Amino acid sequence: MAVKKVTVTLPEELFEALGSAAREDGVPLSRLVASAAESELRRRVGRRLVADWQAEHGAFTVEELAAARAEMASADAEAFGVSPSAAA
Repeated sequence: MAVKKVTVTLPEELFEALGSAAREDGVPLSRLVASAAESELRRRVGRRLVADWQAEHGAFTVEELAAARAEMASADAEAFGVSPSAAA
């Protein structure tokens, strides 16, 4: 994969926190920042897909949102090996 070197301006506190997190994970700061940026882009795509779906089909109901939250809590519990109530 090609890479591009860029300059980014960050508040000093954020820079220090990111540096600490990268050291804790044993990864370069650039990898941590790239991962965060990729996550943000995935969230944006997801929000856009949800907005498009709702524009076509209408807003989610309270019941649909509750069911989705329960399903996500169950998936989190399975992934992290905890009880569903602890994941919620």
